[in-house]
Amino acid sequence: MPDTDRPEGGDVTQDILQRGLYYEEFVVDARYLHRPGRTATEADNVLFTTLTMNTQALHLDAAFADAQEPFHARLMNSMWTLSTMVGTSVAQLTQGTLVAQLGFGEITFPHPLFAGDTLYTESVVLDRRLSSSRPGQGIVRIAHTGRNQDGTVVATATRSVLVRTLPEGTPAP
Repeated sequence: MPDTDRPEGGDVTQDILQRGLYYEEFVVDARYLHRPGRTATEADNVLFTTLTMNTQALHLDAAFADAQEPFHARLMNSMWTLSTMVGTSVAQLTQGTLVAQLGFGEITFPHPLFAGDTLYTESVVLDRRLSSSRPGQGIVRIAHTGRNQDGTVVATATRSVLVRTLPEGTPAP
């Protein structure tokens, strides 16, 4: 069956660039589900932990970690979890529209993430306001939640970002 949405001759009608959201496109109280998830591996844990010079045996020493209550296993580095949780939101929220990361609010790790677990992230826009000192930019506050494959919350964080407003002449959504 022919594709009736294409013009005759099959020419492309428009280019769609994957990007983040401009200030005006952030919807307060909207929840963005970032997919695909990211399965954590032993290699991720060892590489991230050693690159950041974190010598915590709970991440690097299987014999030590296996003997420790209550998990009896190596834990994924929580900073890897935080970085990956935020990173999975970039393509959908801030790719190409971010000016600066302004800061993080409360960060929690209520349950550990282990190698072999898959991290799924969702983000909720808490609020937004135009910048009073930077014309053409706005501040958006976002709450991120990371869950494992069972739906257990493994990390939460709030962050504030400075993003561009729509280019002049572009109609608001």
